[in-house]
Amino acid sequence: MGETTIAAFLAEVGDLSRYDHPEQIIKLAGLNLKLATSGKWKGKTVITERGRPKLRALLFQVIFPLVGHNPAFKALHEYFTTRKENPLKKKQSLIALCCKLIRILFTIGKKQVAFCPEKC
Repeated sequence: MGETTIAAFLAEVGDLSRYDHPEQIIKLAGLNLKLATSGKWKGKTVITERGRPKLRALLFQVIFPLVGHNPAFKALHEYFTTRKENPLKKKQSLIALCCKLIRILFTIGKKQVAFCPEKC
């Protein structure tokens, strides 16, 4: 990820010290899950899309090259899509990886540590 991407992320999110947990940023991006049901009809679990669309778009555009070139994210995507129990579809896996990226960026920003792919 480049400096421009980090600057765009921080521009959308703001000061990271305002947040106690990365789930707050995930909710701000509109990537949290909800169950789409009505009455007796049970639907699918989908993302809420109630957050900031530019932040969602930025994360989605960043995750494609990461899955293609970063070994840690590539392995996670492979695991999510090919696991025996509850394999995810490709787009679902990318959304899960966007949430993972938010958690990583939050930790890097709050604790001022370097990225360690072994902890992924």
